[in-house]
Amino acid sequence: MFLVKAGILDPPFFRVLMNNKCRKCGLVPGRRVADCPRCGRELGSRTGSGRTILTRFLVCIAVCLAVIAGFYLSLIGSARSLSYDQKQVIKAAVRILKDKGFDNETFLLANLTAYRSEDNWLNASVAKESAYAATNFPFEIMTLYPDFFAYPADDIERAAILLHEARHLMGEDEREAYEYVWRNRAKLGWTRAAYAQSPVWENVRQQTRENVAGLFVCDRKEFGDCTE
Repeated sequence: MFLVKAGILDPPFFRVLMNNKCRKCGLVPGRRVADCPRCGRELGSRTGSGRTILTRFLVCIAVCLAVIAGFYLSLIGSARSLSYDQKQVIKAAVRILKDKGFDNETFLLANLTAYRSEDNWLNASVAKESAYAATNFPFEIMTLYPDFFAYPADDIERAAILLHEARHLMGEDEREAYEYVWRNRAKLGWTRAAYAQSPVWENVRQQTRENVAGLFVCDRKEFGDCTE
């Protein structure tokens, strides 16, 4: 009771003491002094507090990186890799992109992309229509479905599909990816004259019309295609 009346147990009193506590040796002088009587450290120094904040920040960064790495490894580990023959097909299609001058996409596909032959747990949890491929951005993971190897007429058509998926790996949405491929199909060598009968050509053309309708409203152009 005496301590309470004297104000010794009041919160402000304790805050004064703790603010005056030596951060090096832990001594609480009990009065306001400039330096610690035991070790001589300046009591007003905030160096220790600064180190504590920096340490916590670095720990948070480390934890975040560990979580991201774990998430990435779970995506990779939950799906099978490509077979040797499938990898050779990919290399041939990427080589075409390189020869045609798609340098950025080629570098991404050849060096940074992890290919899988089936859905990882994340892709499997999302309902989707039949597709040639799927990507996980920004983890640079590409899943190639059986249709990718079965329906394209040749490596040029597979290169067109990879070009589309590479744009997704660069952060573009469906509209941007379809438009980019359709505008650059002649550069790739993927033309109506050579591939009009291909199911891949017809499928991509239809998807492009749905996603980028503005490319198909030119009355004076053949088939209404503004890029012809």
